[in-house]
Amino acid sequence: MAISRDKKLALVAELTELFSTAKATAAAAYTGLSVADMQELRARARESEVVIKVVKNRLVRVALGANDTYKDANTDLLSGQLIYAFSDNDEVAPAQILAQFAKKNPNLTLVAGFDASGASLDTATVTALAALPTKDQLRGMLVSTIAAPLTGFLGVANGAQRGFAQVLSQRAEQL
Repeated sequence: MAISRDKKLALVAELTELFSTAKATAAAAYTGLSVADMQELRARARESEVVIKVVKNRLVRVALGANDTYKDANTDLLSGQLIYAFSDNDEVAPAQILAQFAKKNPNLTLVAGFDASGASLDTATVTALAALPTKDQLRGMLVSTIAAPLTGFLGVANGAQRGFAQVLSQRAEQL
């Protein structure tokens, strides 16, 4: 059943807002996914503060054209049944959510994406984004890198004390 013009205009306005606030957007083909699978995907996305939308590609093109940032974005890859994931706080979260779900559900395949600068991303780029570590993982790596010299120094300092204690205990056994 076709939706009314008013609903289409509301959807385009909502999509324009999502594109203008999103740091990144990823699109994936979802042909063959069940309703239960879609609900599971939406639940996972909500946990990561990612918004999932299923809309017609024509409406997405209209929303992109209405946004000055995305006006010149290439939309050639937007064909077929696509699901769109938007995130306004993490650049890689939309691609990661879709890629993680695609590992369990081969019916979902990454297709395209858009970054905050208005550039369109091809399938290979979106897949590469999905392979990047999350912000929390990057923060953990940074902290461990910063703490590594101190950890190494403490290991050396404790090693010297441990060695000295072993020498004293061996000497006490000899006497």
